[in-house]
Amino acid sequence: MPSTQIPAPTSSHNHNPNHFDNDRSSTASPRSSIGIGIPLFLLTLALAIVISTIVSPASTTTTLRTRLQNLAITGRPLSTTTTSSSSSATAVQGSVKMPSTGARTPVYFLSHGGPNVMYQHDHPAYRKLQEIGREITSKVKPRAVVVFSAHWQASKDTIEVNNAEITELIYDFYGFPGHYYKEKYPNVGSREIAQKVIDAIRGAGMKAEGVKRGLDHGVWASFKCAFDPEQNPLNIPIVQVSLFKTEDPIQHYRLGQAVSKLREENIQIIVSGMAVHNLRDLRFTFGDPTPMPYTTSFDEALNDAVTTAPAQREKALAELLKRGDARQAHPSFDHLLPIHVGAGAAGEDVGKRLWTLKEGSMSWAQFRFGEVGAE
Repeated sequence: MPSTQIPAPTSSHNHNPNHFDNDRSSTASPRSSIGIGIPLFLLTLALAIVISTIVSPASTTTTLRTRLQNLAITGRPLSTTTTSSSSSATAVQGSVKMPSTGARTPVYFLSHGGPNVMYQHDHPAYRKLQEIGREITSKVKPRAVVVFSAHWQASKDTIEVNNAEITELIYDFYGFPGHYYKEKYPNVGSREIAQKVIDAIRGAGMKAEGVKRGLDHGVWASFKCAFDPEQNPLNIPIVQVSLFKTEDPIQHYRLGQAVSKLREENIQIIVSGMAVHNLRDLRFTFGDPTPMPYTTSFDEALNDAVTTAPAQREKALAELLKRGDARQAHPSFDHLLPIHVGAGAAGEDVGKRLWTLKEGSMSWAQFRFGEVGAE
C-alpha cells in the first residue's frame, strides 16, 4: 500500500540533515509522511481486528479489511508490499494473553539518536540497543510494550494514548535520503493495553484520552535497532503514550507513577529520549566526536540523579533542570523528560546506567530501573 504524504503532528520535532532531532528554533519545513506496515497477526488478533473493522468501516480501507479477512481465513502471513522482502510483516501476538511470569518488569530509558542509527551498524549505540533489545525479548519476555517518546507532547494537562490497532509510522524528520521515508517496522497496537494505560492515568487523577496515531521515529527507529524484525522480533503489541506539553519534571514523574502498576501485569515500560541533546551545537562538533564540556558534566549529573536512592530520586532529577549546564545539554527538555516518566514508573526500584557514550553535543546513555526477573 503506498504511503500518503501528510503533515507531521504538531507535537513531533523534525530532523535536520545532520541526522539528529531538530529543536523548536528550526524554521525548516518538515518532510513527513505516514507509511502503513501491516504485521503478521496471530489468528486470534486477525479475527478481532476484522470484527472491529466491520463495526467501524470508516476507520480502515476496504483493501486493508480484505487483507485481514484473508489472513483470518487462511492463516497465511501477508505483506503489504511486494517490492521488498525487508518490509514483510512479522508475526505479532496482538492482544493474545500471554502468561505472566510473576515478575515485575524493569523500566528502560533508551537514548534513541537520529533515524540514521538504523543504518550505522558499526556505531556502538546500535550494538548497545541490540543488546538491550535481546535482554527484553529473551529474559524479560513481556506481553506488551508501553512506550513514551520525546516526540509526542499532547497538551499541558491531558495525556494521549494511541489506541489504534493498525499502527502507522510517522516519518517526522527531514533532509534524509529517500529510502528513509520508505522504511517499515512491522507492529500492532492493542486497545486492551491502551485502555489499561488510560484507566491507570485517570485513576491517578490526571486526564487521559485515546487517539489514533502512528509511531514516531523516537519509537520505531530505535526499535528497529533493538528489536530487528528479522533477527530479534518483538512479537507483542506496542502502545505509545504522549508526554505532557510542559517542562514540569514533577508532573512527568507523577505520570510515571500512575502507570507503574502495569509492570505487575508483565507489561514493559520503555521511555525514549536522549541523555544529552543539543542540536544547535552540531555545527561545532560535526566530524569530531570529542564531547562538549557540558556533555560530560550533564551526563554524569544525570547518572548521579538516576542512581540516587529511590526516596530522594524525584528531587534529584528535578534539580537537574536547574543546573547551569542544563540548557546547554537540553535547549528544550523534551528529550530529558522521558527519564522522569521512567523513574516515576520505577517506584522503589534502583536506577542503573547500562552504558554511555559522550559524543560531541550528544550523550547516548542507556538506563534501566530494576533488575531483570525482579519480584
